Amino acid sequence: MQPTATVLVYSDDSNTREQVRLATGRRPAPDVPVVEFVECATPAAVVRELDKGGIDVCVLDGEAVPMGGMGLCRQIKDEVFNCPPVLVLIGRPQDAWLATWSRAEAAVTHPVDPVEFAASLASLLRRKALLGA
Repeated sequence: MQPTATVLVYSDDSNTREQVRLATGRRPAPDVPVVEFVECATPAAVVRELDKGGIDVCVLDGEAVPMGGMGLCRQIKDEVFNCPPVLVLIGRPQDAWLATWSRAEAAVTHPVDPVEFAASLASLLRRKALLGA
């Protein structure tokens, strides 16, 4: 049986979560595991899932309401021991500095470009595998 990677996707918008799933497909690159998704629509649900463990990468919507993904990213980086890598969806390229402030490991613009998104997600999954976490 092939190993899987668990990707948490946070957005209050189900269409955004669907875009992430579609851009990822079964796996974002041939050299990374098949992806399983955990979807969350609220910040509290994200924290609950991270507390359970087993999340390999988080994808957070920077435009989510009531709490944007960048603020949530900063919070979980402070509060969750061994927080998984985070990819933030940003509204415009000029917001990349905010993604850096939030301590996200990667950022891509929304709407999701499937090629750019899959490359960023695969990079985070590879990094996680190299760290042996």
